[in-house]
Amino acid sequence: MAEKVLVTGGAGYIGSHCVLELVQAGYVPVVIDNFHNAIRGAEALPESLRRVQQLLRQPILFQEMDITDGAALQELFSKHHFSAVMHFAGLKAVGESVQQPLEYYRVNLTGTIRLLEAMKAHGVRNLVFSSSATVYGDPKYLPLDEKHPAGGCTNPYGKSKYFIEEMIRDLCKAEKDWNAVLLRYFNPIGAHESGLIGEDPQGIPNNLMPYVAQVAVGRREFLSVFGNDYKTDDGTGVRDYIHVVDLAKGHIAALKKLKENCGCKIYNLGTGTGYSVLQMVQAMERASGREVRCDLRLQRQGHKPSVPWQPLALLPRLRALHRALALLSLQIRYTITARREGDVASCYADPTLAERELGWKAAFGLDKMCEDLWRWQLQNPSGFSKN
Repeated sequence: MAEKVLVTGGAGYIGSHCVLELVQAGYVPVVIDNFHNAIRGAEALPESLRRVQQLLRQPILFQEMDITDGAALQELFSKHHFSAVMHFAGLKAVGESVQQPLEYYRVNLTGTIRLLEAMKAHGVRNLVFSSSATVYGDPKYLPLDEKHPAGGCTNPYGKSKYFIEEMIRDLCKAEKDWNAVLLRYFNPIGAHESGLIGEDPQGIPNNLMPYVAQVAVGRREFLSVFGNDYKTDDGTGVRDYIHVVDLAKGHIAALKKLKENCGCKIYNLGTGTGYSVLQMVQAMERASGREVRCDLRLQRQGHKPSVPWQPLALLPRLRALHRALALLSLQIRYTITARREGDVASCYADPTLAERELGWKAAFGLDKMCEDLWRWQLQNPSGFSKN
């Protein structure tokens, strides 16, 4: 009988791609999500999972639930026999965490404690945790390997991930029958090659690439580049970007590692190559065919787009013509603004340990990441929403 795996936050960007990979690898995922970063689709399903069902041509088990609801988690575990848990649920925006630290600690830490309590009560001892390279803080050296000091985080989001790692490590140390793989991943981008599922931030995107894609498709006017005075080749921040499908496959490899009664293991999931913000914008220029332009005029404070006068009788036709012309003339416009609090200059991985011990290595390069991202955005200009 196929193993059941609980996937918390499985309607989100990374979670939904992992659900797809789980089914293709022969597992039965059971997904919980509270719709904080997901769109409702038909039949009480998140739209992302409805489309996963469409790709797989089979149903996905889903229950709406908040990870901080301990009673609901206990009831869920009493209904299913899980062989393992993949834990994605939590808040995840660096900038927002600086503004709302208490909420990040409440959701991320309390939710994980409730989950671990339910796992312990029902004899589930295998966990794959969605951690982050932000636990490394400002790098002491590059590329970052798993021996790099962790905990010197520059933002509450990273701190919450680090605290959770410490909880899991302490648990595995105290109770030897627990096994956990902590995956520190870098910057997932891209989408499934079908264009049916991808990243759909609710509200203004907090991450670079979905914002660039929304500018390229005309959903947003321009991109703000946070700082061009870092000690990098072009002055903009450098990150290690990884295709979300590669990342999902890394989770399958981690599940297999749990079978070895591995105790607590930590792995970086990245490509090992860093790209600057401007290099990423140029890569999207190649993928989308949209010209990149730095607009210095946008740097003046309080910029607002002008709204031309339109006769009411002609308004519908003018709007349609305006949209058509806009699509033909779209550019990726950007402006340089001040650094964002909590950001570091450069961060990229040494992923050799994951290759050696998990048999996993990122397969897709930058152009493939951007091509798949652009296909998703072009087919879904408003994301999963129908509006």
